Amino acid sequence: MDIRVQVGLRLKNLRTEKGISQETLALNSGVDRAYLGRIERGEVSVGVQVLKRLLKSLDSSFSELFNGL
Repeated sequence: MDIRVQVGLRLKNLRTEKGISQETLALNSGVDRAYLGRIERGEVSVGVQVLKRLLKSLDSSFSELFNGL
């Protein structure tokens, strides 16, 4: 499986486990909601800075995101 898809699925799982909607996460992290959807579907590569903002908004870490990938 492509790493973009793996990261996107893991990010989506973290978001849903915390009960946060895509729209809320997008607003809290300053990311366009449509772009967030594309990240979660593995359609785009996400930069480290954007990923950092998303994880901060999820109160998660890089290690939590990449654990098990």
